[in-house]
Amino acid sequence: MFVDSGSRACPIIPLDGSGLTRWLASAEAAHSRWVGAHDFQGKAGEYVVIPGTDGQPEMILLGVENGERLWSLAGLPDVLPAGDYRLDADWPDAERIRASLGWGLACHRFDQYKEMKTPKASLVLPEAIRDEVEVLLEASTHVRDLVNTPAIDLGPAELAATAQEIAGRFGAEFRLYQGAELEEQFPAVHVVGQAASRPPCLACFQWGEPNDPPLALVGKGVVFDSGGLNIKPGAGMVLMKKDMGGAAHVLGLAEIIMALGLKVNLRVYIPAVENAIAGNAYRPSDIIRTRNGTTVEIGNTDAEGRVILSDALTLACEEGAERVIDFATLTGAARIALGEDLPPLYGRDAISARGIQDLSFAVEDPLWHMPLYRPYKRQIQPALADLSNTGTTPQGGSLTAALFLDHFVDEKVDWYHLDVYAWNLGDRPGRPAGGEAQGVRAMWYWLKEQYGVK
Repeated sequence: MFVDSGSRACPIIPLDGSGLTRWLASAEAAHSRWVGAHDFQGKAGEYVVIPGTDGQPEMILLGVENGERLWSLAGLPDVLPAGDYRLDADWPDAERIRASLGWGLACHRFDQYKEMKTPKASLVLPEAIRDEVEVLLEASTHVRDLVNTPAIDLGPAELAATAQEIAGRFGAEFRLYQGAELEEQFPAVHVVGQAASRPPCLACFQWGEPNDPPLALVGKGVVFDSGGLNIKPGAGMVLMKKDMGGAAHVLGLAEIIMALGLKVNLRVYIPAVENAIAGNAYRPSDIIRTRNGTTVEIGNTDAEGRVILSDALTLACEEGAERVIDFATLTGAARIALGEDLPPLYGRDAISARGIQDLSFAVEDPLWHMPLYRPYKRQIQPALADLSNTGTTPQGGSLTAALFLDHFVDEKVDWYHLDVYAWNLGDRPGRPAGGEAQGVRAMWYWLKEQYGVK
């Protein structure tokens, strides 16, 4: 999908409407006639191939919109003839990185179960941006592949093994809690996963210098969510292989952090379970005790993600995290509020959260800051336990889920929660239907601003 040298590569010239007018004014007459004959108007996504005298493409004109770079090239790999191409634009490196990443994502195929054709067109990747593009691309495609993998091949053990492989690749110290140790130390994780034939576990790893600022990433790893005894209808269950999307996102972000050398002492926590049904499944109205002693009344066994995250967040704080970021495919309420492409972001520091939101739009990885409106916590405070895993009303469901998680993070910790969808409902250029990384790049760029790189 990428090549090093651009000396003989065909140029791709991005143009908006006014740029096309200027280009036509100085173009050769034959080129102008060709463009006119193909009714190319410079609209976003439009392209025209101008042939040379040898019959091969001499240049590609591509319609773009100002400021939108990530998917600007994404429609080309599947339609251009085999060959090498280069972006001929006076764009800064940050914009070139996004455009090149979009090209790479358009070339990615999840082909573990079906043979697929791959594009034959390659893009010149300048040395100055190569490392960052390749790291971002690998992390994003790894997230997609994990989310796309069906639960038959990705159980709790396999998800933990993936975390272990990533940890080993970067020399991180890996730790796995399972069996009796998990049941004793992480009762909330255990109880959610106890009914499955594949036992639950908690995978953790640590990377970085001990004296660097401690940063924790926590990812929801429900490899399949039947809903438990509050079983989902078939239509609601069909995508539930993606309920480990939070874990996939955390692993992707961790890969970027370690590969590009963020100056942090990183700890990653992946509670991995399958929410299944058996005679020993946890029940609505059960009251369970979490790692930090909080009692939780189960209002609905289909609200299991926040339950397993409670123990992982507690451990992250116990081990000294000053900042905690969690990713979770947590609520349908988030989708109702903001749709598939715009995950809500919750944070205790509203100014920082708004800054992340602004940055996310600038890097074309959008997040939307939502309030931690604490009066709503009354909706998750039942009569017989400290908390309920469901609210007294379906209104504000993403917010009350965030408030539930907030309870398990020490007050002095700078905490952020991303309620991601991790999925594309339909095909778009560079974004095939299926698993998707959301908010990973936005959080990386924000963390880079906060800590710097080695």
